[in-house]
Amino acid sequence: MKQPTNSAPSVSATVRLTETAVMIALGTVLSIIKFIDLPYGGSVTVAHMVPVLLIAYRYGPKWGCFSGLTYGLLQLLLGMKNLSYATSIWAGLAIVFLDYLVAYFFLAAGAWFRRLPQPAAVSLGAGCACVLRYLCHVISGATVWAGLSVPTTEALGFSLVYNATYMIPETIVTVAAALYLSSVLDFSREHLEPRRKGEKAHGFGWRVAAGLVAAVTLFVDVRTVFSRLQDADAGTFSAAGFASVPWGFVGAVTLVGAVTIGILWRISCTARINNSKNNNS
Repeated sequence: MKQPTNSAPSVSATVRLTETAVMIALGTVLSIIKFIDLPYGGSVTVAHMVPVLLIAYRYGPKWGCFSGLTYGLLQLLLGMKNLSYATSIWAGLAIVFLDYLVAYFFLAAGAWFRRLPQPAAVSLGAGCACVLRYLCHVISGATVWAGLSVPTTEALGFSLVYNATYMIPETIVTVAAALYLSSVLDFSREHLEPRRKGEKAHGFGWRVAAGLVAAVTLFVDVRTVFSRLQDADAGTFSAAGFASVPWGFVGAVTLVGAVTIGILWRISCTARINNSKNNNS
């Protein structure tokens, strides 16, 4: 078994910058694809933070900080309209730092646990990044946005609940995507390759297919459940929404997804075993 490493892949500065630019661009595109969008800001996306988290894991904390700040700047450019709500220059600066620069700076957490096995390191980093980003938005909501989109009275409590409305499903999607990708691909090497040494493309392809099915299943389930729990006016959680969730549909989607994933995973294992036998014969 390959031992966990704390060293970055040995690649040129040009390759590193190119990889980072591509992953930041991918994250930006994913951030635009929203399947939950709250009325006062905040959304659930298709794991838009994962590409930057993987770059942080791949190249270490310092590079992760640089990548996170760069990504935060791009997100700020996409959300420039939010600055129009600032009541003062200090409020504007607080929005810039808390909701964007500092919030996404914590994507460097992708590199914090690099001494652990890769799947654990990346998924823990993803969880930490999401929690820290959530805290940034809570502080911003309880201070800068109090009296605007957040009620002045009990601003902290409202901000805690409101930001949890999108950050909980966003965290679920982010950690799940990070765990899956880090389980099948080795990001510590110079060139990306399957984590299992000698695994053939045939078996690996079935694993990728299983991951795509898992992503679609998770997407449909999270979208179906959390869209019913969101209060249309305030954007916060409403426990009454559980009664309107079509649990039969959710259960059916989950069952079909689980069975399909199991079949695809079994096929991939069989293909890998057969390839190994052929190589040894």
